[in-house]
Amino acid sequence: MHVLFVTGEYPPMRGGVGDYTRALALALHDLGARISVLTSQRAVQPNCAEFDECIRVLPAIERWDWRILQIVPELAREIRADWVHLQYQTAAYGMHPAINFAPRFWKRKGVRTAWTYHDLLPMYLFPKAGRFLRRWVTEYPARYADLIITTTEADRQTLLQHHIEAVSIPIGSNIVSMQLSSEERRTRRRQRSYTDHHLVIGFFGFLNQSKGGVELIETLRRLREQGIEARLLMIGDKIGASDQTNQAYFRKVENLIHKYRLSELIQWTGSEPDVEVAADLNACDVVLLPFADGASLRRGTLMAALANGCAIVTTRPLAPLPELQHEREVLYTEIGDVAAMAEAVVRILRNPTLRSRLQANARRVSAHFGWEEIARRHLEMYQHAVRSVQA
Repeated sequence: MHVLFVTGEYPPMRGGVGDYTRALALALHDLGARISVLTSQRAVQPNCAEFDECIRVLPAIERWDWRILQIVPELAREIRADWVHLQYQTAAYGMHPAINFAPRFWKRKGVRTAWTYHDLLPMYLFPKAGRFLRRWVTEYPARYADLIITTTEADRQTLLQHHIEAVSIPIGSNIVSMQLSSEERRTRRRQRSYTDHHLVIGFFGFLNQSKGGVELIETLRRLREQGIEARLLMIGDKIGASDQTNQAYFRKVENLIHKYRLSELIQWTGSEPDVEVAADLNACDVVLLPFADGASLRRGTLMAALANGCAIVTTRPLAPLPELQHEREVLYTEIGDVAAMAEAVVRILRNPTLRSRLQANARRVSAHFGWEEIARRHLEMYQHAVRSVQA
């Protein structure tokens, strides 16, 4: 089977959807599928061993405008793709609505289309576009694609309320799972200039409005006011590539850091290989992920923290999340409640039994979100859809 992924971002571009697409592509290849990727011109592959010869990457799209309606069917026919599978995130296609109308046009061209919603955020159209119109445009492709996938059960339920059938397949961790020994962990902390007396709070992923960066800094300030030797390790790039509001939000966080004079307590790792990210996650005492829209299995940063056995404090999910229970796999706080976040961090600091339980259960639950299983479910869906049409 030959699958052509269409994605607005792909490594070395920075972004969770690009990392997801690459991980899924590699896992599908390992199961015997052929994979090609059509993506942005900014995703030019460097000539190094980090990237994958088994995946054909075509960084050909300058702008995601109406030309995509013709480009994709022609390419699919040229490379004899069995499926075109689009990875959709509202901000990833330059906020141009062409991609949303593409499945209907592609269907007329005989293209078999799968569509994964990484979010259901209504896209911006024009200043006076109402929420109903924006939601209609966001959901429009689901009425014409042959397969609809969501990365969370909550999104699947939302589509179902609008009479759209979808299948929920959670994402996996884009970061390798690692478990350091006590001595290896101590060594890693020394490399980051931390001692055993420091409380190291980790945050993974670039900052945007949904990640709770302001709450992160406010929590650090509260802990310092309590006399706790807290440090903040910011793992990964500072901002992502897709959402243009990222830079403005980062400046807001930076201004807060300078206002509270916390710069010397915060270390930014910048972009680093997956194995280094995993080592840094292992070196943290607590990983704080104060999502502004609540914890969700669509968050690759959360999945990476689970895979690396972190003691996690995050915000209460807006939709049921039975896989992650309070005080079993994570500690939940209310969204925006900085005082509760600081209190949860202190609980973990002062309760080694709680911390060990959270770490062990995080590793355990992450085993259910492996890429091989995710890829297998995709292949089954592709094959089932083809058999259903043939029958």
